Amino acid sequence: MINDPSRIDFYYKLLVEKNSAYEGTFYVGVKTTGVFCRPTCPAKKPKKENCEFFSTAKEAALASYRPCKRCQPLSLPSVLSPEVKKLVIAIEENPQKKWTDKDFDNLSISANTARRQFKKQFGMTFIEYARSRRLGIAFNHIRNGKSLIDSQLDSGFDSGNGFRDAFYRIMGHVPKRTKDVRLLKSKWIETKLGSMVAIADDNALFLLEFVDRRGLESEINNLRAKLSIAIVPGTNSILEKLELELSEYFDGAINSFTTPVSDEIGTSFQRKVWEALKNIPRGRTISYKELAVLVGSPTAYRAVARANGANQISLIIPCHRVINANGGYGGYGGGIQRKVWLLDLERNNIVLP
Repeated sequence: MINDPSRIDFYYKLLVEKNSAYEGTFYVGVKTTGVFCRPTCPAKKPKKENCEFFSTAKEAALASYRPCKRCQPLSLPSVLSPEVKKLVIAIEENPQKKWTDKDFDNLSISANTARRQFKKQFGMTFIEYARSRRLGIAFNHIRNGKSLIDSQLDSGFDSGNGFRDAFYRIMGHVPKRTKDVRLLKSKWIETKLGSMVAIADDNALFLLEFVDRRGLESEINNLRAKLSIAIVPGTNSILEKLELELSEYFDGAINSFTTPVSDEIGTSFQRKVWEALKNIPRGRTISYKELAVLVGSPTAYRAVARANGANQISLIIPCHRVINANGGYGGYGGGIQRKVWLLDLERNNIVLP
């Protein structure tokens, strides 16, 4: 249970606001009803003196609170709606399909609902998602030596202009030869602390961020431009391994990750800093000055701080373990409350060798 008065005041304010940015970072137990809820629960808000706050749903349950039936705090905060699940399954059953309003009618889902819910969940409309999957098929065909026209037709694009326009929106140029195409897959991963997006090729991870991180779209665009790559929805062995390790991490079952990280991102100095970050043990924190000493540049703590902020591989490269010299938490791209939550998780769940 959380006993710090300042954190209790802050969490109560978020509870009243139904602030979705803090989903997964705390739970509230209501003494008068005996239930515990998410911060976004639609139920009428209790008085502060009737609230107890917990970092995890497990803590609330162990304190004899039962889960609220309205906000269902034991399920993930961003699970797919039944409509979106149905649409994702339909795409995977026939990824080359070109969708029309009649197809939505056949699934008993309105086209407006599909657009709205997909946009909310994935940051793109259903049609954009379906087009990306079709392009992913085309990219794979081109990489494997198929001609441009065959790849276009096999992926469901009847119009050459439409295929080139769609390709241009994702790649920035139209492919001419097999070697022009490099494909990375992006996967939406649900965690106890909110949704994350991961991007990887068949060998290594290039990005792992919380989806509500400020500037995420720019990070992805910069990655695409710098490496001249295409990024489409999908999965591969790296992303499947990552999803498993994230689940184990949030359950407190592992101290570190083994998912490989690409050496193509960052400058040589940034990579040096990130490697030092990976050597900070779970449950420990250091200051920027201490980190600068670790990388052999004791006076370059500002540059070290910038490299820390430029990290785009959350959790695996644990920039959340760096705090201010005075003991303050400092900043965090995923949100300060996530940083507090992660450090609490790591201090309380250290796996013994």
